Amino acid sequence: MTPFIAELVGTAVMILLGGGVVANVVLNKTKGNDSGWIVISTAWALAVFVGVNIAAPYSGAHLNCAVTIANLALGKMDLATSLSYISAQFLGAMIGATVVWLVYKNHFDATEDPNAKRAVFCTEPAIRDLPINLISEVVGTFVLIFTILHFTDAKLPDEGIVGLGSIGAIPVAFLVWAIGLSLGGTTGYAINPARDLGPRIMHSILPIKNKAGFDAGYAWVPVLGPIIGALLAVGLNLLIH
Repeated sequence: MTPFIAELVGTAVMILLGGGVVANVVLNKTKGNDSGWIVISTAWALAVFVGVNIAAPYSGAHLNCAVTIANLALGKMDLATSLSYISAQFLGAMIGATVVWLVYKNHFDATEDPNAKRAVFCTEPAIRDLPINLISEVVGTFVLIFTILHFTDAKLPDEGIVGLGSIGAIPVAFLVWAIGLSLGGTTGYAINPARDLGPRIMHSILPIKNKAGFDAGYAWVPVLGPIIGALLAVGLNLLIH
């Protein structure tokens, strides 16, 4: 298990479970059809928990280009390593999305709504207003990265054990859950370029009947927004510390 493989597998499993819950909720004739936003946001948080648990011992479990870019901006990674992580994240997201399609293929076939089919793979705004949509992605990712930068270890350097601190993947899952429930209603909270663009590409490639288009007019928002949000979080973190 190398960092590249860890990022690829962790991201693939995260997208498998995250895209899987969207398929379960929005596609026809599933057991979870129309079970709602609480189900989607909760399962996405748990998907992050599972992915982070897989990758953390080997790569630090970025699973998100925004996290990798934040580490690069902080000088914690070199450019070559960052590009390796980002490549693994995109490949993992594409693999995970493809497996979701295989698992739910009969339900894709049973669903007429092309937008519902695309929603399994990528995000779209509830109200299309690109400047506001961009702000939504910036703010959601800012909260993600700024909070991650303030996660603590289980002890203070000079005082020994003081509490649980940030152990494993649990705080990350709660963080993503909070962002989804509170800020996700506008754009679907991609907060991760690989999570949106990788599956969006697979949606355009896979032989899905009556599918919607790539939506290039919006596809840049969940890529650029998280990058801006990550850099703003890094900037504020450097300013106040």
